[in-house]
Amino acid sequence: MMQLNHLPDSEPGEEVVLFLRRHWIDLVKVFLFTSLLILVPVFALTVLTFGGIQVFENPLGGALAAVILSTYAMIVLILTITELTDYWLDSWIVTTERVIDIEQLGLFNRVLSEVHLSQIQDITSETRGLFGTFLTFGNVFVQTAAEKERFQFKNIDNPDQVKLKISELTQICKIHHHHAKTESSSLGSEV
Repeated sequence: MMQLNHLPDSEPGEEVVLFLRRHWIDLVKVFLFTSLLILVPVFALTVLTFGGIQVFENPLGGALAAVILSTYAMIVLILTITELTDYWLDSWIVTTERVIDIEQLGLFNRVLSEVHLSQIQDITSETRGLFGTFLTFGNVFVQTAAEKERFQFKNIDNPDQVKLKISELTQICKIHHHHAKTESSSLGSEV
């Protein structure tokens, strides 16, 4: 797991409250898809063999089949590594002051967005389908007044609890900032 002892640009007293990744069911989907892709050449070679075509007995056909199978295996491996990287590096961090959205887009593209809790306007949780209901995973949408208007926490565990925690932190932050503003304005009027 990532070390979250020190976040970049953290404010004094800011603490990590939630560190979220997508639900493990997304990993199962990746491995099922990879398994299906691996079975395609096995099925094709089985059909060819039962059809009386011995691909690997012909020197030219065998070499060509080996190159095609190797290329196919490399493509499957790259797709699987890309999906695993996307799963592992997509994360959301909720602190006592802000929400940080780290989204991996492919192998070499990462987008990092953050919003201060005081800018959050609305929070919605969503659980869809049979698996989502029974395995308690879904999405959380955070509507903001910032440049990136909507943050989406995709396929996270316990979206209703995450929504409640962010809502609680948002209220605490807004109260804290309201008190800080009134104290600074009263100090300014005394001078």
